[in-house]
Amino acid sequence: MRWPPLRGSLSEGRVLADLTWLRVGGPADALVQPADEADLAAFLGALPPEVPVFPMGVGSNLIVRDGGIRGAVIRLGRGFNAIAIEGGRVRAGAAALDAHVARRAAEAGLDLTFLRTIPGTIGGAVRMNAGCYGAYVADVLVEVRAVLRDGTVATIPAADLRLAYRTSELPPGAVVTEAVLAPPAGDPAALAARMEEQVARRDATQPVRDRTAGSTFRNPAGFSSTGRADDVHDLKAWKLIEAAGMRGARLGGAVMNPMHANFLTNAGGATAAELEALGEAVRKAVYDHAGLTLEWEIMRVGEPA
Repeated sequence: MRWPPLRGSLSEGRVLADLTWLRVGGPADALVQPADEADLAAFLGALPPEVPVFPMGVGSNLIVRDGGIRGAVIRLGRGFNAIAIEGGRVRAGAAALDAHVARRAAEAGLDLTFLRTIPGTIGGAVRMNAGCYGAYVADVLVEVRAVLRDGTVATIPAADLRLAYRTSELPPGAVVTEAVLAPPAGDPAALAARMEEQVARRDATQPVRDRTAGSTFRNPAGFSSTGRADDVHDLKAWKLIEAAGMRGARLGGAVMNPMHANFLTNAGGATAAELEALGEAVRKAVYDHAGLTLEWEIMRVGEPA
């Protein structure tokens, strides 16, 4: 098709595998990287309304199927990664990495430490209401700026997004460009120490050097690990997967990580189809064993080969 003009870059037929943490995924009809918000708004405003739009962050929580994605994949870059401290608030571009936002906030005495170990960007964190250690984006989000599917730029209050455990209700086709957060205050040194402790704990318990997309399934408990000593694991996804005998389960190049059973891993040469099929086998095993249906936390998009 004839794509609208763009000051940024547009690549037709761009294979997405090297843009996802799991290193799988077929081609996008177009990979669109706008220069700034105005460029994105003009592009979406001129794009025929029947063309699908899929916003993609750094691909940290994503399986792109082997057949790729139809329509325009929007990937925000340097024009969308600014971080500003405004009094007691943090204004972060959607492409800013969660870890960078947490560190900048801590330096200013603002507590977004829960974001430090969450992979991905602020845009994705809003979309998934990211959280850990008992804190979530919903606790601190004030509002977001977004370019709607028709090219309109809108400010959306947090309440309108109906943020819940790993879900939000963004308008279809909307692309978040910026978020405003109002975190609690804290001592910069104490916040830095807490983040160091969190990183050490993550590195000791999660396969951070393997090709994963973070947690594969949502916890049936309906909340993330709190990190406290009294945390209960009965309805944690990893515990259910382990009890069903699926820790270390393998299909082709896909494996449920031996270090952490809720981390679906590309152990080498896996296809998206193998990863998704192994995940479905895990869901069946857990249902057969415990009568509970695991819900995917990783987003699966696109078409099979």
